[in-house]
Amino acid sequence: MRPDTPAETVDHTAEAARLERTAGLYPEDSEALLLRAAAHLELAGDRPTATALYDRLLSSTDGLENPHLVRALKASNLWEYGHEAEARAIIEGVRVASPRDPAPWVIVAEALESHDELEAAHDTFTEAARLLLTDVPQPPQPTHPLLFGRHRVRRMLGKSHDEWDALADTVHSLPITLDELHDPKRVWSLGSENPAELEAEITRLRAELGAYREALSRPFPVAILHWPATELSELLEAYPTLASEYPSHETHLATIESALRELSSSGTPNLGIVTGTVPSYEAFAASEGSSPGDATLLPQYATTLAARGRAVAWPPQQGAACWCGSGRAYGQCHGSDA
Repeated sequence: MRPDTPAETVDHTAEAARLERTAGLYPEDSEALLLRAAAHLELAGDRPTATALYDRLLSSTDGLENPHLVRALKASNLWEYGHEAEARAIIEGVRVASPRDPAPWVIVAEALESHDELEAAHDTFTEAARLLLTDVPQPPQPTHPLLFGRHRVRRMLGKSHDEWDALADTVHSLPITLDELHDPKRVWSLGSENPAELEAEITRLRAELGAYREALSRPFPVAILHWPATELSELLEAYPTLASEYPSHETHLATIESALRELSSSGTPNLGIVTGTVPSYEAFAASEGSSPGDATLLPQYATTLAARGRAVAWPPQQGAACWCGSGRAYGQCHGSDA
């Protein structure tokens, strides 16, 4: 399903089945694909089948990239169809594990919030903020929902602003302030007979909907294909006809950075980098009925990886590691002369 597909026209059950089939074709991406399939099953109201997908992932012998995320999603789903005790146990397990990824924290905190466990939700958001944002000069984009969710819950609890709320205000970019968006009294405005109040509330709701759409949307970026040194050596050994595309690994890395900067200076938004592997590329070539030695497949392969959610945004955030895998900060590596 494309990000701009109207939700009301989607057959969620059919889309979940399609994603499951795709996961069978691309086992290296099965975790992301099956999570999307489970989300469609939840939207279709088939929550038990969604739980079965989460269990399938958690019982996988291959290991998961983010098992805490899968457990958090399972807990949220279980609570929605009556398995509160099991959901609470999983949520507590996620909190004890203290994952470094903000997504599981947001999911379990919002599950508590949606079931009126506001104090527990507040404590969960706060615990995550302390773990992930203490001594961080600028909150990374993935942590923004933590700050916004905590701000929202504190407004509902009637708590006064603190330093985390102030930080949430600084990263909030919509024209409607967080205090207005999270005002518990807003619901009463919808019952007003004053046209001006109703119009103001509609404006706020549109802004909030825009924020949710921005958070949920995952548009396919313009992605450049990156080969780690070992993978590139294996690729060129197996398919020497591609040597003209990749004279050396150093040239390959420099070409990626210069291409992305050129695209950025021309105004192209949403740039990213996808990392290729030889087995994945060979599987893609086979699915296209072509030889991996055909250089015209390379941009198609990059686009396919991006469409499957494998792209990493470029440029990296301030202080983040360089995309090339050197282990150095981007500003001290390929971003040094930016």
